[in-house]
Amino acid sequence: MTVSTFSAAVHITPTVIKTLYTHGKRKAKKLKNGDEKEEATDDIFFDEAFHIVKSFILLGTKNTVESLQAFTNTHVPAPPWTAVIPVRVPLHSCNQAADLLIQWFGPEDLKRVVGGERWWQVRGLDGIDAEWIAEKSHLRPESVHIDAGRRYSEEERLLMSMEQLETTMLYIHGGGYYWGSINTHRYQIIKYAHKIRGRAFTVNYRKAPQYPWPCPLHDVLAAYLYLIQPPHDAAHKPIPPSKIVFAGDSAGGALCLTMLTVLRDLGQPLPAGAVLISPWVDLTHSFPSIRTNTATDIIPPHGFMNKPSVLWPVDPIEGGGRVARAHSDPLLKPCRADIPGSDKHVTRHTAQVLPTDAGKKSDSTPVGSKHQLSSNSALSIPLKSQKKSSFFDGGKCDLTGRGHGRSRDQNGNGSNTIPMDELAVNRGSVSIPNLDDIDFWQPNPPKVLMKNPGDVPLEIRSQIQHYAMTEQLSHPLVSPILQASLGNLCPLYILAGDGEVLRDEIIYLAHKAANPAEYPVREGVIRDGLRQKENAHKFCTPTKVHLQVYDGMCHVLTVFTFTSSADYAYNSIAEFAKHVTQRSAEYLDRNPFPVLQPIPGSDVPSCAMNDRSGDILMIRERVDIHGRVRFMEPKEDITALQLRPSEIGIIKEETLFKWLEGQEEWDRRFKYCATKVMKNRKTIEAKSKSIIKKARQRGLSLVGESDDLVEMPIVGRSNAVYGAIQEDRRWGPLDLVDEEPPPTAIAARRDTREALALLKKSIYHTAPTTHKTIPRVKTVDVVLAAFDPNDAPFRHPRQSVSEQQVRTGMGYIHGMRIWQSIVSRSGRKVAVKAAENTRRVGDALMETGDKAASK
Repeated sequence: MTVSTFSAAVHITPTVIKTLYTHGKRKAKKLKNGDEKEEATDDIFFDEAFHIVKSFILLGTKNTVESLQAFTNTHVPAPPWTAVIPVRVPLHSCNQAADLLIQWFGPEDLKRVVGGERWWQVRGLDGIDAEWIAEKSHLRPESVHIDAGRRYSEEERLLMSMEQLETTMLYIHGGGYYWGSINTHRYQIIKYAHKIRGRAFTVNYRKAPQYPWPCPLHDVLAAYLYLIQPPHDAAHKPIPPSKIVFAGDSAGGALCLTMLTVLRDLGQPLPAGAVLISPWVDLTHSFPSIRTNTATDIIPPHGFMNKPSVLWPVDPIEGGGRVARAHSDPLLKPCRADIPGSDKHVTRHTAQVLPTDAGKKSDSTPVGSKHQLSSNSALSIPLKSQKKSSFFDGGKCDLTGRGHGRSRDQNGNGSNTIPMDELAVNRGSVSIPNLDDIDFWQPNPPKVLMKNPGDVPLEIRSQIQHYAMTEQLSHPLVSPILQASLGNLCPLYILAGDGEVLRDEIIYLAHKAANPAEYPVREGVIRDGLRQKENAHKFCTPTKVHLQVYDGMCHVLTVFTFTSSADYAYNSIAEFAKHVTQRSAEYLDRNPFPVLQPIPGSDVPSCAMNDRSGDILMIRERVDIHGRVRFMEPKEDITALQLRPSEIGIIKEETLFKWLEGQEEWDRRFKYCATKVMKNRKTIEAKSKSIIKKARQRGLSLVGESDDLVEMPIVGRSNAVYGAIQEDRRWGPLDLVDEEPPPTAIAARRDTREALALLKKSIYHTAPTTHKTIPRVKTVDVVLAAFDPNDAPFRHPRQSVSEQQVRTGMGYIHGMRIWQSIVSRSGRKVAVKAAENTRRVGDALMETGDKAASK
């Protein structure tokens, strides 16, 4: 069963009933015990909504990636009181963004880390779907200057009237980088537009795994350039960066932050500010809360996994094991890990370093379960353990990285060990005998940091995240927590839930941005990135940060719009957006954040950290379930801030086992499905070869090829609609011969239906400039396309659901629209109740005042 409104209802209904029962039982127990402690789940609406969202996300993991993407990318109509204007960010802006990324990476990293400069520029649509959103009551269409000689559509008039709105929010939606859309988040964005009395712009960026990193980053960067440097035919005027504020949740929040670092590094104008809501900034899951907060968050306990399909995972039948003992001392260098079924990657990186007697017993022994991985004493592997590297032999490094200052031996006595944090680039000059030894105590993915230094390191053989390959997870543009510096950015307003699994990395992120010198990146990241080494010394000015952690809230608290916490968050975000876009630069330099709510008993609005001149650098607060603010505890009492740089951005043994347990369960549950998937891939791949062969026979010719390659004369013109070679479309699926895209990228694949649709569109409809000809289509192909649900006879085939919205006549009864109706109704009830309570409190105060006056 695919993800649909019906399947979601069937799956969620038992959750609703169970939550109602357990909620009443828990409240009765608290009442009986006289427990007056307030919790977010005391509110039945939040308790139900929390478990509904958690249940839905779990449902998504039991279905294919394509099914979840299609459901969450289904077009849903907007309410009539809002002005929602669909537009498309053109290829021109996409090319501008691509040029910036090419400049950022440089030729060496483009080839070594990214896999080339072409594949991530290939797309199915002629741009990026986007929307302008504003509230109609804020617009004044009658005051818009209209050219008397031209007729305007209603959408054009609305868009022109939006020019009067001063604040513009560029919103980047979340969804783990692989699901969600402008449709899932439209109602939240409408609320922001209402609160800021401005306009919002949001984009349907391409999703992984079909379009993995850096495709989403490429698209959101193009959206920003489209706002500040629109093409001559754009419907809007250029928007000054000082009038734009970035905002995003989860993966969207991380994309906002990553985009800021790219713009900063290249000297491009930054926006006025950025709102990061539960940003996912560490894809290696190296912080403690990823394990401790599972029960209090909506994220599945084993992370995002899915039922096997032709698209994902890369190899649903892991014959060689998902995890194996490391097969060589030198770690695999980016950018290719040992992908199951692809022996060339193993050979290319390790053939010259394997021991001569390796053939007797493989040193890449696959290990199939957590139990096997936990016991390696019987294995005889010719490989140094982490403890045996030359850096440890000299007694110069503490692998565990626990505690500050001088390390201690087993008896608790001080030793001469250099603390890990002093090995970071900003912590002075330390002589490291052999930089290659960093790989043992700071192992980059796919290697795993072992809990016991004497154990042989493990190596991950599967892609564990949809967004990027395992060996790319420690790249600073994938996990921005590993940026050498987060200084010199625009003001950041960062929100986190105290119960979410990402809490620790968000808290660390905020402090790292506000204190670049105090929270340096680990040495291994500096060694592997020349730009990071430069940035560590170049961007030393602290970024001004406002951090708020919300009691009892889970991941992306703004989803639960009816709660007091979310209501306070929306108001605070709106005040921040208006503050940074409507104040002068001189004023913002000393007052980067608005005065939101004074803390009782304090003369200052918050717990602020100031520099020597008195300017605010960081505001640190906690917010209770009623939206009341208090001071955050000292940094010394926050566990996340006690981690050393050497412990961050590394896949650890405990995290690996947590993922592996879930993956093993999915392998058992969908074993038959995985076998069927492999057969389907072969069928689709054969069809792809046939399409390319026929196109060649019908006149397909590429730039640089001889016309002699055409095997048959071009056939006569049929009744099919023909495409054209687009000047702004640089590359297509047939232009990637010398590149090494990630194995999930459909630009280079030929074994999925979506890759097939992309190939057909590139050949017959919207060809890149590398094509010299558009092949003709025979009548028989038009007839066959009419009977193919994945094709179309007179228009290009529908593109990937990770990019193109699904259109349906059932929009008004779609699950997302129903959810929003329920949330809105609950929100109105809560708002009425809150207003009534406020009125009662006011009446009581007035009555008290009258009595005091009479006395």
